Amino acid sequence: MTEVTTIGFDLAKTVFQVHGADTQGRPVMRKKLRRAQVIPFFADLPPCLIGMEACASAHYWARELLTLGHEVRLIPPQYVRPFVKTNKNDAADAEAICEALARPTMRYAAVKSVEQQSVLMLHRSRELLVRQRTMLINALRGHCAEFGVIAAQGATKVEALVALIDDAGDARLPSVARDALGYLVEQLRSAQTRIKELEATLMIWHRSNEASRRLATIPGVGVITATALVATIGDASQFRSGRQLSAWLGLVPRQHSSGAKDRLGRISKRGDGYLRRLLVHGARTVLRWHRTKPGVRARSPWVDGLLARRPTNVVHVAMANKTARVVWAMLRRETIFQPVAFK
Repeated sequence: MTEVTTIGFDLAKTVFQVHGADTQGRPVMRKKLRRAQVIPFFADLPPCLIGMEACASAHYWARELLTLGHEVRLIPPQYVRPFVKTNKNDAADAEAICEALARPTMRYAAVKSVEQQSVLMLHRSRELLVRQRTMLINALRGHCAEFGVIAAQGATKVEALVALIDDAGDARLPSVARDALGYLVEQLRSAQTRIKELEATLMIWHRSNEASRRLATIPGVGVITATALVATIGDASQFRSGRQLSAWLGLVPRQHSSGAKDRLGRISKRGDGYLRRLLVHGARTVLRWHRTKPGVRARSPWVDGLLARRPTNVVHVAMANKTARVVWAMLRRETIFQPVAFK
């Protein structure tokens, strides 16, 4: 059989599809593999270039194949889709991956390490629990409002409702309703405890990671944002510039230009929405501090100029964009934060 130099590997849970091509790009192998057959199959192959769509399990398989001596590249699925011919199936997807892999200008995603994925799992678990906590708080507010019990706005104000539910002598809530709401209170307390435990684990990792500690000195970047940035980005050298990193995060305008006319629209919102949300929330905090405490530190002329020309939400995104560029510079050059560079 002709030597296989490039392989498109379509991932799945049980049945995987392999499409191999030679040095000329001609297909020389099409094969289905069960999950238990994947590692033995690639272990018997000579080192070659393997492409996979970047997905949840792609990083695990990439690390396994790298251990076997192969070169692995992860391709974002949206870059593979144009190469799929006619109907979509596993064989067509594997062939499309193989063809996309041969393009000299193709863009790839970095392979995450076990440590990176573990830290990001802490973030995903915390985010899920925070959403559940919000759902429970809203449920308590809504149910208590049915009996005319209203609490002040804010997550911290829900403690007044919890105290009312725990007080069996308060006649404003029927006993049956109090028992039902008691279960929600138990879940709320459990969620709050788990969130604190996850945040404590993130703090331990943050203190042990030099890059995360350096990023936490940037205004608007705390422990949660710093650990998420380091775990997601990994090696900053994969980005040529800070603007490329901000574009990867979806913080640059969407472009629809033609001829001599440049048309820029709203931000693209591509990439990791979790990181983008953290950076925008951090920028919102910095701007609030900038407005309410102008005398603590020298005001930023750049922010003042933006506020004079643009709406507040636009300023938030612009500040998040600049923060992303500062993050890239600090990760790439391994430097500490310089306040002058943020003005």
